Parts: sequence; structure tokens; C-alpha cells
Amino acid sequence: MDCLFCKIASGDIPAKKVFEDEVAIAIHDINPQAPVHLLVLPRKHIASLAHMHSPDEDRTLLGNLLASVNRIAAEQLLIHGYRIVINTGSDGGQTVNHLHFHLLGGRGMEWPPG
Repeated sequence: MDCLFCKIASGDIPAKKVFEDEVAIAIHDINPQAPVHLLVLPRKHIASLAHMHSPDEDRTLLGNLLASVNRIAAEQLLIHGYRIVINTGSDGGQTVNHLHFHLLGGRGMEWPPG
């Protein structure tokens, strides 16, 4: 597989990890848009949110990913709040075809985001 995030998850490509377990890893974004900008990605390759097709398995995976996001946000001391972004498809701004959550915090977020 020629997926950048799969290679990072497997350890083939180094990244600045802040969290990892059997389901997910979290790394620093290489182009941060906030004081805290992390990417939380599943170890399992799924191209995007639109490519989740196994309802029970994928629902469990999404729940685990969101629980990881919550834990990471607490570890990052984002006590005043944070934003989670999932870009899906090219029109949604997705540039790496591997499901991932952007966890942004450390400053006030504006609405609409863009």
C-alpha cells in the first residue's frame, strides 16, 4: 500500500507522535493551523469517512477514535475547548486519502471556518 498515513502508523515513516494505541495514533500536523493541531488517524486504512461500509465495525472504530480524541485533548490541556474536523473527499479539503481527524485548539475558533 502506498498510503502515507499507513506508513506512519506502521512506523515506516517517522512522525512526531503524541499518542498511540492498538486502534489509533495521533501526530502533529506538519502545517499547523492552531497552537495545537494534531491528526488522529486509525491504524486501519479507510480512505475517507465516505468509505466506511461495515456499520458495526466502523461504528465501533469511530467511537474509539472519538474517545481517543477526547483523551488527547485532555492530555493537551485543551480545557477551554477544541475543534474536530474531518475533511472528506477533494471538495471537502481532504488531501491524504486515509480517514483522519484534525484536532485543533489552544486558541478561540471562528465560525464559519471557511
